[in-house]
This record gives sequence, structure tokens and C-alpha cells, in this order.
Amino acid sequence: MKDELILVDTEDNEIGFEEKEKCHVKNGILHRAFSIFIFNEEKELLIQQRGKYKMLWPLFWSNSCCSHPRKGESIENAASRRIVEECGIACELKRIYKFKYSSKFEEVGSENEICHVFIGKNNNNPIVNLEEIENWKWIKIPDLLNDISKNPNKYTPWFKLELIELKKRNLL
Repeated sequence: MKDELILVDTEDNEIGFEEKEKCHVKNGILHRAFSIFIFNEEKELLIQQRGKYKMLWPLFWSNSCCSHPRKGESIENAASRRIVEECGIACELKRIYKFKYSSKFEEVGSENEICHVFIGKNNNNPIVNLEEIENWKWIKIPDLLNDISKNPNKYTPWFKLELIELKKRNLL
């Protein structure tokens, strides 16, 4: 059975369901998603290099974890489930905000999402799912922002947008 994503209107109201791949072709279909930022006690951020077999933005660096809730699953439960599945991390997550964005990846497809952003704290190194993550590292925020300014094309578009907003909220 293929993953069905939750389709939403611009106010994040559920309006239906569609297969994950169909939500990401051409200009994409607006659906619900989430992004997670995990920080350690040294205020470093866990970032990941997306797996090489990802349809969109393979091998790009991004936030700790991002995904979609399943049909009938709350955004909070989905985020808690996915950080364990992808990074082997169980921690309390706090939802900070949500935003709508879309971004096209070459001629492959697009993201078109209402994305809920969560933060959490954890001091353990991840135990990554190698089907999802190619590489990972803890990084200090000034070092990350410096590298993004020098190499913006190494990072996913949603990650860069989320960092700007988290910085505005004094959460970085």
C-alpha cells in the first residue's frame, strides 16, 4: 500500500488524501507536512544529508527530520513517530509555527506544503535510517548560517526558510 498524504486547503483544513508521489509531481498538490529541529545541550543543531534515492532534493542538507502525517494521524503523533523511525531519537517536541511554501526541484517535481515546525532537545547521537539519511552531523548555528551563505545550493529550500523564521523568533 502506498503512503497517502493529507491534502489541505490554504488554512490547513483537511480536504482529502492522495498518494505521496502524486502530491510531489509537477507543481505538487497542497498537503500537510512537518519539520523537526533537534538541538543538543551545546546548542548545536542536528542536520541530515537526505538519502541519495529521495525523489526531491537527494543528497541536500536539511533539518533533523521532515515528513508527513499519515491518514488519520495527528501532526504531533506523526512528528514523534518519524523522528524515531528516521533518527532513532525519542524526545519531547514542541510545535512552534506553521507556514505554507512551495518549491520546484529541477524538472522532477515540487514541494507544496503547509509545514508545521517542531523543536526538541536531545544529547544522543542519532541512529539513522540509512534508507532515508545519507549522512548527519551536529553543527553550531553560526557555522551553519555561514555555510548556507557560501553554499546555498547544498541546502533544502524549506530548511533555509525555517531557519530565517526560527532566528526571527530568537530560537537559534
